[in-house]
Amino acid sequence: MTAVFQCGRFEFSLPSEPFRPIVMGILNVTPDSFSDGGKFRQLELALDHAQMMIDAGVDIIDIGGESSRPGAQPLSLQQELDRVMPVVYALKDCGVAISVDTYKPEVMREVIAAGADMINDIRGFQSHESVAAVADSDVGLCVMHMQNTPEIMQKTPVYEDVVSEVNAFFTERVQTFVESGIALNRIALDPGFGFGKTLQHNVELFKKIPYFIKQFDLPLLIGVSRKSMIGGLTGRSTDQRLAGSLAGAIAGAQLGAAIVRVHDVPETIDALKVMQNLI
Repeated sequence: MTAVFQCGRFEFSLPSEPFRPIVMGILNVTPDSFSDGGKFRQLELALDHAQMMIDAGVDIIDIGGESSRPGAQPLSLQQELDRVMPVVYALKDCGVAISVDTYKPEVMREVIAAGADMINDIRGFQSHESVAAVADSDVGLCVMHMQNTPEIMQKTPVYEDVVSEVNAFFTERVQTFVESGIALNRIALDPGFGFGKTLQHNVELFKKIPYFIKQFDLPLLIGVSRKSMIGGLTGRSTDQRLAGSLAGAIAGAQLGAAIVRVHDVPETIDALKVMQNLI
């Protein structure tokens, strides 16, 4: 794996042995996120939550202005900018890397200009415009796989071979980035757990984390926190998935994931510290 993950103003070391992964804390500034929608819509509350994550030791804060929960409707460009830009401006000098969860090229350009260090695109930078928006910067890029769109992705997810199809998607995206002059050390890959996948698909992909790392020699980002995958495995409702989410983060770290994207930052960091010192 590349020695470092270049993330704008930050460089994260990526050891090859089991280690504490980079912890990305979720900051949703949406009214309709599946887990914490509406909690942090007001700027003051969003900044308080960000500070809590910083105090706990978070490495990256991932700001999302548009919900990508199953069934979510698209948001207008101006609405998304109105939600995320004040938070980016307020946090750009907070001491940790700032990521923005967006698929809109216009938002990418604006947040990069405002000081964001990473773009997390659930649509995998599949448009020429999105690649162009990030190519000449030094921000980290998370390429996620999603079948269909949030409005319909969970209705009938079907694959002939989910691992092969996600692998083919990553291969094509990485090749496009290389042809666009984007350095490999800026790229992280996300299999997109819960994005157009059944529970069986999610479990199969999760177990293949080492395979994807070997195939691409790039950092893998996993995001299973509070998701239906955890609910399917435990039978727990969204607000009762802390234990399952922590287990998912630990399992991902043990399999070699470089970044874990989580809601519960203090608890995740504590769990990873214990894991790191006991194995």
